[in-house]
Amino acid sequence: MTSLSSISGIGFINTEKCSLNSERDNLLFGFNGFRFKRFEQVQHRRRKTCLSRRNVRAINVANPDLDFTNPDWKKQFQQDFEDRFSLPHLIDIFDINPRPTTFSLNCRGPQVVNGITSMPGERRNGYVNDDDRALLKVIKFSSPTSAGAECIDPDCSWVEQWVHRAGPRKQIYFEPEKVKAGIVTCGGLCPGLNDVIRQIVFTLEIYGVKNIVGIQYGYRGFFDESLPETPLSRQVVQNINLAGGSLLGVSRGGASVSDIVDSIQARGIDMLFVLGGNGTHAGADAIHNECRKRRMKVSVVCVPKTIDNDILLMDKTFGFDTAVEEAQRAINSAYIEAHSAYHGIGLVKLMGRSSGFIAMHASLSSGQTDICLIPEVPFNLEGPHGVLRHLEHLIQTKGSAVVCVAEGAGQELLEKSIAMDASGNAVLGDIGVHIQQKIKRHFKEIDTPVDVKYIDPTYMIRACRANASDAILCTVLGQNAVHGAFAGYSGITVGVCNTHYVYLPIPEVITSPRRVNPDSRMWHRCLTSTGQPDFL
Repeated sequence: MTSLSSISGIGFINTEKCSLNSERDNLLFGFNGFRFKRFEQVQHRRRKTCLSRRNVRAINVANPDLDFTNPDWKKQFQQDFEDRFSLPHLIDIFDINPRPTTFSLNCRGPQVVNGITSMPGERRNGYVNDDDRALLKVIKFSSPTSAGAECIDPDCSWVEQWVHRAGPRKQIYFEPEKVKAGIVTCGGLCPGLNDVIRQIVFTLEIYGVKNIVGIQYGYRGFFDESLPETPLSRQVVQNINLAGGSLLGVSRGGASVSDIVDSIQARGIDMLFVLGGNGTHAGADAIHNECRKRRMKVSVVCVPKTIDNDILLMDKTFGFDTAVEEAQRAINSAYIEAHSAYHGIGLVKLMGRSSGFIAMHASLSSGQTDICLIPEVPFNLEGPHGVLRHLEHLIQTKGSAVVCVAEGAGQELLEKSIAMDASGNAVLGDIGVHIQQKIKRHFKEIDTPVDVKYIDPTYMIRACRANASDAILCTVLGQNAVHGAFAGYSGITVGVCNTHYVYLPIPEVITSPRRVNPDSRMWHRCLTSTGQPDFL
């Protein structure tokens, strides 16, 4: 659940005295239309009566000033949402006349579409309209107690939240032959970086851009004079998707925003495509704002890159599917090791600094995990309901066990560190080694032999080539990044929301990491698969 577009907490007082779903009312629910309508009417009256009888307090983190007693609160909320999600555009500060796009979707011969024959040179429904939108949320919850419910108000009212659809436009705001485009990859490695670089170059060339350069080693390439630009073309990037890593290299941290924008200005870059995670997005947003402050006609567009899948509002980020696939292999290896040993325990530590998506999905896909530990769900190692006691039970009943832990899980159990990495993130303690030592010590104390195999596949996972699913995602993200830049947008990122490709303003996706919701259906499915109890 995000705090950007939904309530993160709703407090109810004395709700047990006024049920909104009585047994009598449930009898009215059926497939008959009249019965369903009748059920809705009864529920509405009961809800209205109950709310009037009790003191209901709602806290809206996204907009604490929202007054639910105001009959126009929904309109106010939707207007606020629309204002926040409007995309920054070059015409906000420049008087630019658009021109017809050079991204040709012409067909070579007649086509029959819906019984209508189009002549050569025509194309029906080929471009995206600027007013096209996609719904950010598609489920209408009937109650805050519904599984995975994300509600705006105590009634769980349906509130439309629309975001801009990505894709090529009929009109563009740059002259392609005059454009110099730059591409930079920041942060750590991630499967699919080369695929995105390749598609950005391909699409730019289709628009007619001749001057495309790569900035080496992240933001460092803007200020390190020993790192020249890398000229890019279809010939250069044709086969780079066959290997992992990044053609341009990666690095964390960077110079001041002012120095980076000075470099962009000196190089004459008109479009900057930035591939990276939350920190990189924050840097790109600062670059965008500085370019606006200086009235530079530069379009800054991000492509979200993180195998942790921890960027807000998006279905998934590129590299995640590949990471899950590789992580599953590590879990399967741990299972084979554990199952083949006397009292074997396989322990796998996976990436996931603040979000446990890789650990959760890899555990689900493998089906061999007995315990999955993620940062979002606290746990105890020791005690009558702790992880170690459950491992005793597994060894006694199954003879072996497999534990999967995300790197950010259980940090409260480790000694705190004040060290920071180059990206400004706190250096985490090694929860994997800590659990390994605790397991060995515990079973030694109870005089039970165990054979612990510890696997940490971190760098193997992120350095590999993108799988088919990620390769397709990277292809479309790269193409849409270029479409967004030529459409005149800046300070945006491209992503997938409810299976549709959309543009989002950067500030809306960097307020906090996306995290696993412990009340979500997917986490419940993971618990069903592992059979693990609450370790508290």
